Amino acid sequence: MEKTKRLPAAIGILKENYKSRKMIFKLAKNDFKTKYAGSYLGIIWAFVQPIMTILLYWFVFQVGFRSQPYGDYPFVLWLTAGLVPWFFFSDAWNGATNSMLEYSFLVKKVVFDIGILPVIKIFSAFFVNIFFSLFMVVLFMVNGYMPTMHTLQLIYCLICIIALCGAMSYFTSSIIVFIRDLGHLLGIVLQVLMWMTPIMWNIQMVQGRFPWLVNLLKLNPVFYIVQGYRDAMFAEKWFWERPIWTIYFWVLVLFIYIAGTHVFQKLRPHFADVL
Repeated sequence: MEKTKRLPAAIGILKENYKSRKMIFKLAKNDFKTKYAGSYLGIIWAFVQPIMTILLYWFVFQVGFRSQPYGDYPFVLWLTAGLVPWFFFSDAWNGATNSMLEYSFLVKKVVFDIGILPVIKIFSAFFVNIFFSLFMVVLFMVNGYMPTMHTLQLIYCLICIIALCGAMSYFTSSIIVFIRDLGHLLGIVLQVLMWMTPIMWNIQMVQGRFPWLVNLLKLNPVFYIVQGYRDAMFAEKWFWERPIWTIYFWVLVLFIYIAGTHVFQKLRPHFADVL
């Protein structure tokens, strides 16, 4: 009986987002622009920091720790294929989680559909990711690796990130309104996830010694997305060639979404009072 009560909330929010799709796109574009308004370089700052982060990690791990190439590919390409989806995921989830706080003036308006706020922040981060996805493809081309049919899998991976962030953010954006410490906890969780995905080190390093750890790390849904990016860029596998992990990912996302929207709808009437 409880499950049948949760389902209408999940479907209702999905319908609301679809009906407001034009407004979501417009407000996401405005959010992206206003984030860097007032600075001399404007939206260029959205791209400078991630590029500097990639260069820093490349210098530390390849020059400092002398990390080995990934097959015939330079380490910087393997690293970039992991960092690009991570930047999108972390920026989107963090922004969507804080959407109710950032747009508190809209939350207090009775006529405004606040269910679209987390989605607005996700698509705001999506605009930056478009640039970095192109940057990644160009970086591969500069190193002599042309796009293949597998590169189209990036579209599927982007859908996965949007779905996962949307599902998780309805829960976290609801809770942070009442427990502001969640914002600090989220920063710690993102740090742990980055190292446990893994992005900077190859999971094959522990495959022989700790096979149980490999299976445990694969339970992290972000691992599935990062692996999808690397499969796309290194032309290794299509997502349907990993059927178990694909089914696991979407079942998990659906479960999180149903649970998250249920919590969101329960707490929604009290947001304006707290904010």
